Amino acid sequence: MSKLSSREVKIGASVLIALIALVFGINYLKGVNIFKAANYYYASYTDVTGLAQSAPVTLNGYKVGLVREVAYEYDNPGHVRVELSLDRKLRLPVGTKAEIVTDMLGTSTIQLIMGTSQDMIEVGSKITGIEGSGLMDKVSTELMPTVMQIAPGIDSLVKSLNVIAGDPALLNSVRHLDAVMANLESTTTRLNSAMTAVPAIVTNANATMANVKEISANLTQLSGVLAKLSDDLKDMPLDSTMRSINNIAVNLDRATEQLNSTNSSLGLLLNDPALYNNINNTAAHLDSIMIDLKKQPKRYIPSIKVF
Repeated sequence: MSKLSSREVKIGASVLIALIALVFGINYLKGVNIFKAANYYYASYTDVTGLAQSAPVTLNGYKVGLVREVAYEYDNPGHVRVELSLDRKLRLPVGTKAEIVTDMLGTSTIQLIMGTSQDMIEVGSKITGIEGSGLMDKVSTELMPTVMQIAPGIDSLVKSLNVIAGDPALLNSVRHLDAVMANLESTTTRLNSAMTAVPAIVTNANATMANVKEISANLTQLSGVLAKLSDDLKDMPLDSTMRSINNIAVNLDRATEQLNSTNSSLGLLLNDPALYNNINNTAAHLDSIMIDLKKQPKRYIPSIKVF
């Protein structure tokens, strides 16, 4: 009997543990932490489309709780009761509102809008619920009227674009642009070919710069030599030398004048034809006398004996 009872206790304990794990797992999947203390409030709405149990409750974008339960209020037809589970440390001032916010995918969350009163709402009390407009509502109420206003302008713009697209000048411009792009591509190819010669040009430029440096060094050396020569020229008696050169030039001028003049012996010798002819005749006579002397020496020197 005792063995049977102990077996039943074990089975019962196992079932109880399994139930507890199941409840904990279901709540965990719903986002409910049963071990965390929370405060409960509720709000009433007429439309909770997209709002599901365990939906997050946010404050300034931060999650401070979740939707504990969503139930229809049979005692208040047309309204849905939403129970909120909020952090125990969060206190709600009087005037706080719970707004339903729907995202682009149609999923709804609750956003708290804190009041400014110094008094706090009692835990378990009702807070004001606001049904926010969804994305599609905003599109239909805000975007569509604007689209309808600009639709005529879009139609006229499309017509203008069609007229511009059919203009032959535009086609000619496109063809001209194609030609320009072809020329640009050809220019780019030539530029790439020219860039291949840049390394050789750089090498020649380096060699030229080396030659320029060498020439500069030679010019510096030549400048030093010229500077030394200039110093030597400064030390030379240039004044007396120039005076001597001037005197020599004057004397040469005088000698030239005398040679050209007939008032001097050298001038007469160089310029008088008669004197030249006389000297020439005299030389001819002397030549004939010398010839005759060779032939008949006795005529001129009687004492010479001929053997």
